[in-house]
Amino acid sequence: MGKKPIVAISHLGCEKNRIDSEHMLGLLIQAGYRVDANEEIADYVIVNTCSFIEAARTESVRTLVELAEADKKIIIAGCMAQHFQSQLLEELPEARAIVGTGDYQKIVEVIEAVEKGERVQAVSEQPVYIADESLPRYRTTTEAVAYLRVAEGCDYGCSFCIIPQLRGKQRSRSLESIVKEAKILADQGVKEIILISQITTNYGLDLYGEPKLAELLRELGKVDVPWIRIHYAYPTGLTDKVIQAIQETPNVIPYLDLPLQHSHPEILKKMNRPWQGQVNDRIIEKLKNALPDAILRTTFIVGFPGEEETHFEHLEKFVETHQFDHVGVFKFSPEPETPSYHLPNQVPEAIKELRHNKLMARQQPIAAKKNQACVGQTVEVLIEQENPSTGELIGRSSRFAPEVDGLVYVQGQASLGSIVPVTITGADIYDLYGEVVEN
Repeated sequence: MGKKPIVAISHLGCEKNRIDSEHMLGLLIQAGYRVDANEEIADYVIVNTCSFIEAARTESVRTLVELAEADKKIIIAGCMAQHFQSQLLEELPEARAIVGTGDYQKIVEVIEAVEKGERVQAVSEQPVYIADESLPRYRTTTEAVAYLRVAEGCDYGCSFCIIPQLRGKQRSRSLESIVKEAKILADQGVKEIILISQITTNYGLDLYGEPKLAELLRELGKVDVPWIRIHYAYPTGLTDKVIQAIQETPNVIPYLDLPLQHSHPEILKKMNRPWQGQVNDRIIEKLKNALPDAILRTTFIVGFPGEEETHFEHLEKFVETHQFDHVGVFKFSPEPETPSYHLPNQVPEAIKELRHNKLMARQQPIAAKKNQACVGQTVEVLIEQENPSTGELIGRSSRFAPEVDGLVYVQGQASLGSIVPVTITGADIYDLYGEVVEN
């Protein structure tokens, strides 16, 4: 028997995709494959693609073409594989296999079949699989941070989104399974667990007949992990029960990532989110009253079909009124398979760009003021990197989620993966600066 081939994974897209990549790595390592981050020496490169919007597809295609030109044997996985299936095999002869979003657990069998000369199409028409704690996983985040998927798929029908087509209907893991994985991660030294799914506040609805996020948070409160962070919390799911669980569970950070998308009821109706227009202001004020230390992040889409200047001004005022800690702004991307693609009054790209820049400019002084308020405070910082040339440490306070928010640049001594007290000495729009408090 010769040595097994070397496999590399090129990961694109969101953290949900990242977990799929980590499971594929774990399965390959368990099966005796050599895995290397260096694509140049790899026999196979698995490209875990994103297909959420046009820009993501462009990046995925560029990566595939570059690897094809380098004469690499490619396995296409993820959302683009689910989206375009046989089309990719037809158009890219270097692609030896495609693996759908509900089929990544078959990666070892796929490569074994490819090694025998087969061209494999492993794409379930309707993804139904969700991994649990028993599936091997090789984490690619920094040592002290892990994403923990509580559910997969989505039952909502937002008019701009193809996620339900790419990821299937919502399917939640059992509460026991999630807690078991959290304990495994804690034993590995993880200090921050980030709960993710398409709609985390809907966790358990499909499995138990009602959302169970509050119960999950309380159970995770018993796990020895200092920080539990919630991503993708829809405002309507932040019930009194959930808010109380956040209040009463010390290791649950009051950090809420609310994907609001817009503020104006007319645009929300066109987005097929009409319920949200009735509750946005009320719930945000309720959150601030119940959780005075809450860190609120949100995302908005500008240039949605039919968005007029009055709608955009409403959104600007909304951002000014609620003073969010972090705001992400996206330009509407017309996806052919979605209802919004066919809506009248599509907004020109130049206006989308202008509105994007205006909303970002509106948020920047708010973000700067929020950061400036931290100066003089001593806060807990999770140390994740060290600049080898300067010795400067880089980490995050609980205000900042990985990848999407700012960083804390720290002077002083601390070990990687530790949470240490840091006195904040400076701030800019997105980042903080500080010094380790010496014992």
